[in-house]
Amino acid sequence: MPNTVGILSPGDMGHTVGNVLRENGLRVITCLHGRSQRTHELAEKAGIVDVSTYSQLVTEADFILSIMVPAQAMSAAAAVAEALQQVNTTLTYADCNAIAPQTVRELGDVITAAGGTFVDASIIGPPPRTPGATRFYASGPTLDTFSELNNYGLDVRTLGDEIGLASAIKMCYASLTKGLTALCTELLTAASLLGVSEALTAEFQVSQSALFERMERGLPSMPPKARRWIGEMEEISATFEHVGLTPNILTGAADIYRFVGDTHLADLPPEARDEFPTLAELIEILAENLKSK
Repeated sequence: MPNTVGILSPGDMGHTVGNVLRENGLRVITCLHGRSQRTHELAEKAGIVDVSTYSQLVTEADFILSIMVPAQAMSAAAAVAEALQQVNTTLTYADCNAIAPQTVRELGDVITAAGGTFVDASIIGPPPRTPGATRFYASGPTLDTFSELNNYGLDVRTLGDEIGLASAIKMCYASLTKGLTALCTELLTAASLLGVSEALTAEFQVSQSALFERMERGLPSMPPKARRWIGEMEEISATFEHVGLTPNILTGAADIYRFVGDTHLADLPPEARDEFPTLAELIEILAENLKSK
């Protein structure tokens, strides 16, 4: 039974996961060396204890959950592996990031070569502020420790003993949700530039009402996440290419998030919901940004 869980890194998702675990009886720690002031504040808000070094982190934690942007996943694993070798301890390391199955297998090798136990994990759903909204999928040869988080407020679902399965379901799922968000962003911006926004909106309300409601509800909160989603779309592209499919659909989605990430809206933190634009305001800003180029 775990007593202490390490979180790398307590951002929007990570600090919420840490808060759930802490509220359900676990001690939660992190190492905030090199992290932003916002991450420090989120960790403090969630009651996550900051330890000074990775060596202390791997010594005190029974296992670590890595929850960060895809581009940082490998460097975080390498830092933990180096600390593991220095202190000669055992640890279960769960990579919960949105990365391709072939990437996660390479990352797992880094941890196991240092003497750690590796779990391939992925998160589907929003930060777990509401019970039942978020699922943690897991795969790998040793899932007992990770599965015990079912007793501490998380919904853990195991997929088998093969590293890569948990990452694969995340890649396929996010290709729909975030890929569709990118497509909707692009087509609505195009409609504005082509002068048919009002007519298209009216048609959507008649023939695609559920989808249009989703656009109105979801797109305004997307810009603060756009920069993080670039790497995720690139990992999905690599996943699809690895199995012989075209990577181009999702590289296009990465381009859309790169475009949105260049606007001032991407500088808003996810918690600044009162400052988010309406759907119409978002599309107007994106269209004007293109016109100015």
